Amino acid sequence: MRRDLVKRTAQFLLLCTLVAFSVSLRAQQVPGCGTLQNAFGPFDYRDPVVKRERLEMVETYHFTPEIESLRGGYTGRNPLRDLAYTLRVFPNHPRALAAMARYVYTGRPPTDDPTVLSADCYFARGIAYAPDDEAVRVVYADYLYRMKQPEQAREQYEKALELAPESVDVNYAAGLFFVTIGELERAKQLAEFAYGRGYPLPGLKNKIAAAETAGATQKK
Repeated sequence: MRRDLVKRTAQFLLLCTLVAFSVSLRAQQVPGCGTLQNAFGPFDYRDPVVKRERLEMVETYHFTPEIESLRGGYTGRNPLRDLAYTLRVFPNHPRALAAMARYVYTGRPPTDDPTVLSADCYFARGIAYAPDDEAVRVVYADYLYRMKQPEQAREQYEKALELAPESVDVNYAAGLFFVTIGELERAKQLAEFAYGRGYPLPGLKNKIAAAETAGATQKK
């Protein structure tokens, strides 16, 4: 009887700790980018239970193919408000982050809507909410590179590799970055890992071959 009581007490205290942590996380302030607290969420995009119960509800209206492709929005012609809503509910939604980034680096017009933050803010919020999510880091790294910030991009790729060294997707994406900035040997290492574990796309292999050919031509 006493052992059962101790066990139930321990379980209750653990539950209280988890709830308190969850509440503190939701109320977390991200410097210059507001609070993570939201009327609905925030939820972790990686959580299979949450994705099953909450994600479809959000994506049906606020992250449709039209919104993701930046052709229009559910709450207006501009998709930014819907992307902002999606990222308030799921701060680490990688495809929504990628769409928000693409809006910026393709030169779309900014908005004066006060509910929409900058792309940099949404990445800061995603990292604050899920610092161990390598997908956020990879999308952020791609955005930083396209915004001509290669050193900052490198930092995010290195962090993604640190978080998920066995991920073929991360190794492949990082390999594309390193071959693009001319670090061919590093790119080869990452490519060997990714292709050695069955990565199907030939893009990295082709880029490395092209870089080697270009290098050989220059030496002649």
